[in-house]
Amino acid sequence: MKNLKTKLGKRIQEIRKSKNITQEKLAEILDMETTNLSNIERGKNFMTADTLEKIINALGVKAKDLFDFGHITTSSKLKELIIDQLDTLSKNKLQYLYKTIQNLNEL
Repeated sequence: MKNLKTKLGKRIQEIRKSKNITQEKLAEILDMETTNLSNIERGKNFMTADTLEKIINALGVKAKDLFDFGHITTSSKLKELIIDQLDTLSKNKLQYLYKTIQNLNEL
């Protein structure tokens, strides 16, 4: 399992990229060197609480969003986890799951 610095750095990078903000631009907003931000995003360095607060404000997110690591799973890993759980479900739960998947496909 990845450590907190790595997970948090990856999450910051993902949010930054989803908002089409370059690393250089975010570093400028944070008043830090791009190399420092790069080290944070790669999990090489941890940040101070002040820097964390600046990042939250600059990215326009809530603190809890930065620590939501559930999304860091590949599609193949998610499928594997779902398949592993299927054997534990009762027939009624499997039927419910099937109907739920059908409804999701209709969206």
